[in-house]
Order: sequence, then C-alpha cells, then structure tokens
Amino acid sequence: MRTLWTLTANDLRQRLRDKSVLIFGLVVPLALISVLNLVFGDTDQVELSRTTVAVDAPSGEVVGDALLATYDQLEGIPLTVERAENAEARVRDGDAQLAVTVPDGFDEALVGGEDTTVEVVQGDDTGLEVSVVVSVTRTVLDQYRAGVVASAAAGRAGMAPDEVATVAEQVAATASEMTLTEGRTSDQQLDTGAALVAGQAGLFLLFTVGFGVLGLLTERKQGTLARIRSAPVRAGTVVLSKALVSLVLGVVATGLLLTVGAVLFGAEFGSPVLVGLLIVCVVTAGTSLMFIIARVARTEEQANVAQSILAIGLGVAGGSFFPIAASGLLGTVLDLNPIAAFTRGLGITGGGGGLGDLAGPIAIMLGFAVVCLGLSRLIPDRTEAL
Repeated sequence: MRTLWTLTANDLRQRLRDKSVLIFGLVVPLALISVLNLVFGDTDQVELSRTTVAVDAPSGEVVGDALLATYDQLEGIPLTVERAENAEARVRDGDAQLAVTVPDGFDEALVGGEDTTVEVVQGDDTGLEVSVVVSVTRTVLDQYRAGVVASAAAGRAGMAPDEVATVAEQVAATASEMTLTEGRTSDQQLDTGAALVAGQAGLFLLFTVGFGVLGLLTERKQGTLARIRSAPVRAGTVVLSKALVSLVLGVVATGLLLTVGAVLFGAEFGSPVLVGLLIVCVVTAGTSLMFIIARVARTEEQANVAQSILAIGLGVAGGSFFPIAASGLLGTVLDLNPIAAFTRGLGITGGGGGLGDLAGPIAIMLGFAVVCLGLSRLIPDRTEAL
C-alpha cells in the first residue's frame, strides 16, 4: 500500500508540473465556455414586444365583454387592447397585430345552438405574444361553449330553469384563471449557461483523465516503466497508481471547472455533495475508457489520437455543444453516454432532486465503467506486457 501511495504521489507531482493538465483541465474549457456563452447565452431569454389587439364586439354581449376583460387581466405580456368597428382593417393597415371580431347576436346564437364564428385575423409579422392571445381567446370560447352544452344536458335531465341557468353560469365561470408558477423539478433541464459549463466539463475530463492511465505508454517509451519494474513492485500496483492519478486529476479539474463556471456564468447545480458524487462517477467512467485505449494503442501518438476522437465523439453526442434529441434505438444509445448521463444528473440536482432521483444517471455511468474495465481485460494488449 505504501508503494502505491508513493507512486501515485510522485506521478501527481509530475503531472502538476506539466502545464498541459492546467491548460486542458481549466483554461481551454473556460475559454470555450466563454465563447459559446457569448453566442448562445441569450437563446433562452425571450423578449416580448408590445402587441395591439383590435376587438370589434357589440356592447352588452356577454362573450365579447368576457374576452375584453380577459385580455385586460393578462399579465406578463405588454398588451394594448382597443375597441374598433373594423378590427380587420386595422391589422391590414399595420395599426394592430391581431383582430378579434365577435358578430352581432353571438350570445343568442350560441345559446340557441346555431353555428356562429368569432373571426381572428393575425398580421404578417406576429410572434409569441399573438399566439398567446389567440390561445386565450380559444379557451374563453371553449369555456362558454361548455356552459351551453352543460345547460342543454341539465334541461334534458329535467332540472328547473333557474337551476339550468345556475349550472351554465358555474361551468362558464369555472377554472377560467390559469396561473403560471415558476418552479424547479427533479428532472429540470439546465439553462443555457449551466448546460454549457456541464457539457464542457464532461468533454474535457476525458482529456484530463488521460494524463494518468495513458502515462503508461509515455513511461514505457521513455524507459521509466522498466526501471520501476526492476524494483520489487507488482505490475498491478503500477496500473492502480495510474488509475488513482486519473481519478484525482479528473475529480479536481472537473470540480474546479464547475465551481468557476458557476461563479462566472451564474450556473446552479444544487447540492455540492450530490454534484461531487456525479463527478466521481463520470470520472470513473472516463478513466475506465482510458484503459481500453492503453491496451489497443501501440504508441503514445496513437493513444492521443484515439483519446481525442472518443472525447469529442462522446462529448458531442452527450450535448457538450448543443442538445441532441433522438428516439428509438438511437435515443437509447445516446442515453447510455456517460457525458449525457452526467449532464442529466446535474440537471436533476440543479432542480432540487435527491439521491434517489440520481439512480438512473449513476447506474449508466458506473455501468459504462464496468463494461469498459471488462473489455480492457479481454482485449489483447498490443504493447509490451508490464
């Protein structure tokens, strides 16, 4: 055990003297996050512009007055509601973005079961605001239609006229308010800034952990490994020391990157303890992948190329630069990506989820590590045996 710690501490000192660890573990990902944040940082911020709604509705009509009252109560949308005798003309002239026309006698036609229509005309250049108003208009009309249907059913059931009217009023007035509450759930997706930080942390940890395990190839080339093996040191101890170096470098670099990213870009990842658990799991998965590369690569150059290809491939597929959505078999394969599982786990902790909510992402990352370690034992070593 003492030999293991000695080898690990010595290797860590050498790696910390190597500026490559600092560059790939912190400097490059932070620079890339900064650039990506400038490009995509405002994509999740929707700015609503003032919208004018022209309403042509006869005075005293219940439905028309209800629509006007509903528009006035809308919050969060800069809305100007104007009465106009020819609402559609105002849209054509560019004075309004939406025209709502309620025909004369609409209430009577609706109660009598006759076909009648509320005309809604949108301007050429409309956005989310108009879509919201149209949706609200449809909701109000559907509600009054439901009241008419309920009153007809009550009349056929033999209820008294005053009771039928009461039923119709209750149905028409029920649940007309829709409340929007900002909340955080255990499976919440990260916002743009946090997703960029998490994605780049997952991508570059695959480079960071390579400084440990792949150091076997470098030391073999330089002859250092042969000198170590000339001493009474087991081959397994040497390999384990490299794995510990990868784990330590990966955990420290990823933890620092998330911390600095949270401070600089306002990212929120939730409980530090749960985030630390996710970091350990994803670093374990990344380290296990390095063992496969160390087995199949003949030279240090081949190992670096293979590491870069796998890191970028897993990073892109895991959403390090932009989210990727897929279904079916492809979606299942993408879900098994440890980088995607890591990002999803941070979304869960950022949304207030607990340890039980992390069971899926943790199982994916640790399962990936087990499979890679198993393959590394089965794949023939193309380099010299230790």
